[in-house]
Amino acid sequence: MELISRIVFGLAGTLLMLLAAALGFYGIYDFVVSASGSLAAGGEALLRAIGYLVVAIAVFDVSKYLIEEEVVRGRELRAASEARRSLTKFVSTIAIAVFLEGLVTVFRVSKDQVAEMIYPTLLLITGILIVLGLGVYQRLSASVEREVEHRDQRDGEATPDRPKRK
Repeated sequence: MELISRIVFGLAGTLLMLLAAALGFYGIYDFVVSASGSLAAGGEALLRAIGYLVVAIAVFDVSKYLIEEEVVRGRELRAASEARRSLTKFVSTIAIAVFLEGLVTVFRVSKDQVAEMIYPTLLLITGILIVLGLGVYQRLSASVEREVEHRDQRDGEATPDRPKRK
């Protein structure tokens, strides 16, 4: 079952990488085609291209995370600190993508459609909530890690930094 799981995650990760690359190339293509028409259309196309590239980077990072954690490693995370670092990297990438998409959308709609500013505002608020949630998770998981490592040291168990006492 582990082999099947690794194969499925590998295929999903690879497919996501290919789709991210296609999305990035489409953003660039859309910009080149629109910019060749008129300068005004080029500015709008540039903002769309940035949006596509931001989403492509986020999707690529998700696929990289899947491949690294589920295919290459092929095992459960052994230490709480290891899980915290992996999740922090992953959530940070998502937060950055949300912030960038929010900013791009602010620039795009603030020119002509001020009434539609609610969507980018909600995106930026969502990014803030993601970062705040990550901070709470970091704080709580670091406290638990210290308690577990202290208990393990007291009981003579191995920790990621120290082998088991004999």
